Amino acid sequence: MSTIIFKHEFRIRLKSVIIWSISVAALVFVFFSFFSVFAEQAELMKQMLAKFPKELLMAFGMDRMDYSTVLGYISFYFLFIQLCLAIQAGNYGFGLVSIEENELTADFLLTKPVSRAKILTSKLLAAFASFLVTDLVFWVATFIAISIYYGGREYNFSTLLLILFGVVIFQLFFLSVGLVISLLVKRIRSVTPYSLGLAFGAYVLNAFSGVFGDVKLELITPFKHFDPAYIVQNNAYNTPLVLLNVAITLVSLVASYWLYMRRDIHAVS
Repeated sequence: MSTIIFKHEFRIRLKSVIIWSISVAALVFVFFSFFSVFAEQAELMKQMLAKFPKELLMAFGMDRMDYSTVLGYISFYFLFIQLCLAIQAGNYGFGLVSIEENELTADFLLTKPVSRAKILTSKLLAAFASFLVTDLVFWVATFIAISIYYGGREYNFSTLLLILFGVVIFQLFFLSVGLVISLLVKRIRSVTPYSLGLAFGAYVLNAFSGVFGDVKLELITPFKHFDPAYIVQNNAYNTPLVLLNVAITLVSLVASYWLYMRRDIHAVS
């Protein structure tokens, strides 16, 4: 029964997965097609950026990037990719339980010979598999784009892998937080406003933490937990922030199971 639920959940997200995967891959190729221009005009870019307000550069970590290098350029556009992936994972998290409740079909599923814990586990695994497909497409697109546009410039491959693989944990955060919020709210009629609010809210907090250097803000935004500029400079994750990210994810998942096991499911009257 758990396998059937997994397949059903994955199948209903397949169209979404395809759209997100194509969109993210397209963004990678569009951004990277300009790399040679940035690399060849590095000095001009520095002069242009010097005219921007310092606060703006700090907000997006642009004060720490070298656009003439492969990894520096990836750090520049990676924030936009993260935002897309955050919205995707947030959508899946907020919709994991709420969609069936809105359609009043959740009670039908609960009549089947399977526990609530197994139902939620199957749903979570399907959501994880869904955004993992998008991540795989993103990774492949990045490797292909680099091979086409990098122009023989050297880069640290292990650092690139750290940046790319971090998106899995990054998305798990939004999936789990979205899920627990959906279970705390009585009813979510549309997941989009919630997922956009969560993703852009975290994005804005990341910008504010860059401007003000507020450590407290860094603690609560996953964009700072997997800051590409930090990874490039240190060839490593910011371990305390990543551990905090994982802890929040685990707490959200445990809380989600607890809430789901005790949730009143509305039935068709």
